[in-house]
Amino acid sequence: MRLREETEFRPKPMITVGDRPILWHIMKGYAHHGLRDFIVCLGYRGEVIKQYFLDYRAMSRDFTLDLGKGGAITLHESPAAEEEDFRVTLAETGQRAMTGARIKRIEKYVDTDTFCVTYGDGVSNVDIGRLLAFHREHGRVGTVTGVFPQSRFGELLRDGSRVVEFNEKPLMHDGCINGGFFVFSRRFFDYLEDDDGCVLEGKPLARLAKDGELMVYEHRGFWQCMDTMRDLEMLRSLWTGGAPWKVW
Repeated sequence: MRLREETEFRPKPMITVGDRPILWHIMKGYAHHGLRDFIVCLGYRGEVIKQYFLDYRAMSRDFTLDLGKGGAITLHESPAAEEEDFRVTLAETGQRAMTGARIKRIEKYVDTDTFCVTYGDGVSNVDIGRLLAFHREHGRVGTVTGVFPQSRFGELLRDGSRVVEFNEKPLMHDGCINGGFFVFSRRFFDYLEDDDGCVLEGKPLARLAKDGELMVYEHRGFWQCMDTMRDLEMLRSLWTGGAPWKVW
């Protein structure tokens, strides 16, 4: 609802930053670190995401369409074409499913002992290689990336009633928040339920923490979600000025 003017006809991950959907930016970040096999959990207007990937090669190249031969398409080599070596599985996980249910429903497509999970509306320059190494070293079921977002307000450091320091919109230092960019072992699927109401951030992660199986990887670099039009406008402005999440 906070981005309704952008999401009325397309899902949130397809909102563009620059000339690409934010989903593409997220995938490019992972691919930079060698992770190119993706599973996209589809829900609201999932057909828009499907069509984007079905048309991906044609939209980045010149092509000839032969209507006299049943619509045969010949793609032409183009030096300007920017193609990715992504392998993308597009999985229908339900119109009303919450985050935990969506992950449970793609279990059949996960063929590795360790897998990453993140949201479709946030970008970061987190070092995925170090994140994975941290996860493997501690040996627990899950890792969540803890981030320290920039405050929307100025910070006043006081000595009684006297301001001794003023910081305009500083990074939060006293506590980190869930920034996504999770890593899980396959055992995590046992914590999830195939029920629309299963919320990743509810019982599953709470149980994981209670069992001592959830660790936090601190990331003090750039991170930004896209919850509001203000967030979107900031990301678009950053993209034109040199995006801090562009590690590729």
